[in-house]
Amino acid sequence: MPYKLEPIPNGETLIGEGPHWDIETQSLYFVDIDVAKLLRYDYKQNKTYSAVLEGEKFASFIIPVEGESGKFVVGCDRRIAIVAWDGVSAIAKVERVVNEVQPGKEFVLNRLNDGKADPRGRLVAGTMYNDQKDLFSQRKGELYSFEKGKPVKVIKSDVGISNGLTWNEKTNKFYFIDSADFDVKEYDYNLDTGVASNPRVVFKHDTYLPDGMTIDSDGNIYIATFTGHTVYKVNPSTTEILLEIKFPCKQITSAAFGGPNLDILYVTTSRLNDQPSPAGSTYKVTGLGVRGLPMSKARI
Repeated sequence: MPYKLEPIPNGETLIGEGPHWDIETQSLYFVDIDVAKLLRYDYKQNKTYSAVLEGEKFASFIIPVEGESGKFVVGCDRRIAIVAWDGVSAIAKVERVVNEVQPGKEFVLNRLNDGKADPRGRLVAGTMYNDQKDLFSQRKGELYSFEKGKPVKVIKSDVGISNGLTWNEKTNKFYFIDSADFDVKEYDYNLDTGVASNPRVVFKHDTYLPDGMTIDSDGNIYIATFTGHTVYKVNPSTTEILLEIKFPCKQITSAAFGGPNLDILYVTTSRLNDQPSPAGSTYKVTGLGVRGLPMSKARI
């Protein structure tokens, strides 16, 4: 199948992550985690805007808040913050903190990593140990569900590197990546309660590190590999690899469908550890012949 890769303008990052396509604004929002930067690619203008998140060390994900224009839920260290940003200004600010997970000295090196809103608008996000020297041996991370007006729920403990997540609402399935396990697991997902159960491995790679993830309208998942130059398209029902989308850089971090028809796959990358150009570019992939699913805003 022919497909075309093209970097978006001014989409370079150190660690690009958390892509979220917002239908309302026809924009791709994403983050540069380790420099606490928020980015917005405007489809109509073909232009990328960015803002430094004032006073923060990390920005792990960015999700628009339902019903509140210019407000986003952002992972800041171990805090869930509501951030005000007009999508253009060079500075964004935390308005308030909704919650903090894993407080205390034991978790001082932990931080939030990937997060998304589930089909009911719950924020689901997890933590990871953030010391590069000991990244894989520490399993102090957890995966959480944040539902408006309710206490935080722990979906999963014993997490190494909490990472990619996506849902298939038609089949009540939830897909989650703990990068330290080198696999993708499928869970039964109760949309009424937000409870995930019955894990099943649907993708595993002994060499390449799975990172972020998205899903298309056919139920196939797209898995970014941080060490593998590749986004894998996988049928989770059969575990068959349907397509390997290759990139000219090694560290592929995440993916999200966007564009007016939800048929463009936007892919973030990283130049961490002095990776050469074009590492860190954000790409659009066209010609895949599939469409994604609308991404949910957060109700928080």
